[in-house]
Amino acid sequence: MTTQAAIFVGYFLVVFAIGWVALRATRTEADYWIAGGELGWFTGGATLAATHTSAGTFVGTIGVMYTAGWSFGWVLLSIPLAYWFMAAVLAPRFTRQRELTLPAFMETRYYGKGIRGLAAVIVLVATVVYVQAQIVAGGLIANLVFGVPLQTGMIVFTAVLLVYTVAGGMMAVVYTDAFQLVVMALGAILAVPLALRQLDGAGGLLSLVESAHPLVFSWEAMPASLLLTMGLSFFLGGIATPEKVIRLYAMKDMATIRRGVLFAIVMILAMNLLVFVLALAAIVLFPQLPTGDLAMPMVATAVLPATLGAVMLAAVTAAMMSTVDSLLIVAGSALSVDLYQNLVNPEASPATRRRVDRIGVLIVGTVPVLLLLSGVGEGELVQFIVLLFTALMAAAFAPTVVGGVLWRRATKEGAASAMIGGVATTFAWEAWGSAAIEPALPGVAVSLLLFIGVSLVTPPPPREALEPYFGPSATRAPRP
Repeated sequence: MTTQAAIFVGYFLVVFAIGWVALRATRTEADYWIAGGELGWFTGGATLAATHTSAGTFVGTIGVMYTAGWSFGWVLLSIPLAYWFMAAVLAPRFTRQRELTLPAFMETRYYGKGIRGLAAVIVLVATVVYVQAQIVAGGLIANLVFGVPLQTGMIVFTAVLLVYTVAGGMMAVVYTDAFQLVVMALGAILAVPLALRQLDGAGGLLSLVESAHPLVFSWEAMPASLLLTMGLSFFLGGIATPEKVIRLYAMKDMATIRRGVLFAIVMILAMNLLVFVLALAAIVLFPQLPTGDLAMPMVATAVLPATLGAVMLAAVTAAMMSTVDSLLIVAGSALSVDLYQNLVNPEASPATRRRVDRIGVLIVGTVPVLLLLSGVGEGELVQFIVLLFTALMAAAFAPTVVGGVLWRRATKEGAASAMIGGVATTFAWEAWGSAAIEPALPGVAVSLLLFIGVSLVTPPPPREALEPYFGPSATRAPRP
């Protein structure tokens, strides 16, 4: 067994061990879907940071910066703004009544099972789009480390994820996320100085990179409108993406949420800055790559020593796994809790619910890889697939979630029309709109207009729908 393979096998064994411990600690549905709602600031912040740091960071961000230069780095500013907004503005009212899923919040606030089902379907569709990008990246890493075909790598990557996620649910996800965050940080910290050594330090890097890519430090490589709307997409998606806001239910109180979000911001910013340096190094070291998505694997395999290269690839794998397992939990809960238990079999026994919970995660984890194996979902740069997912989530949930806890007049008709119109506009813009503007902008604009306009011309919401979020008291006990 090669050094790289041995490191990966050891990494996977640790992940499986965490999943096994989480399985034994999982007793209730609240344990399975929101880790019992008792996470501390470190585990809560670590799982937020790890969920954010995906293939979109270690593969996609480097890929875009390799192609377009440093100007893409400005979107980093949208990240702390999004997390600050989530902790300071959204969380205080959003968490007053704890739910098991984001669609369950939609039912409570917008007083209808149908809108919960609509939200669940949107989560499922968007998750398939996102998970496919991560699975492809996982297959590439498996090909580099083990020499297996891409399709075999995708299957193995998905199987590893499903084993511990199906077994331990959110309990497994948050603790594997904490471990994976350590692996990601270690990989990036080790890779940067070794890459700089190849280029005579930071000064050598800055002088050489402008020769290799004359536009690297200019604003000319990408349209300004595209850069601006990318930042807007990350901000809007960051404040309402289901796999992030559900972490607010998983942390035990507001003080914990604030500390956890601050920790996540620090870790995300540090990780992105290290990734930006690696992107510049890749421009100099590998100026003729056919696609920017190959930049990170090339740094790991051709620049770093075998052992450290394996750690770097393990960090990339950890980034992908920490995001996909979170999405599997969100999508699995949408299928099991919001669709099956809510609409099909509300009287299911606790044992049946636990069994269906795991079946739901298994199904939503299997569908994306089956679609890829059948040729559906072949994509472009990973980061642009990530942006499409972010745009869909922003269009569906930014106005309805934020507006739902800040505006009393919001109605279920307004929320339903906003979700449908926003998602439809996002898909339409992706297919036929200008490539110089990210679809999040038109998607959220249409969603917001429909949300406000339809709410104002429909009957106001009943008092019981407002009480949990605007009343003098509320409970944090999770509801099925």
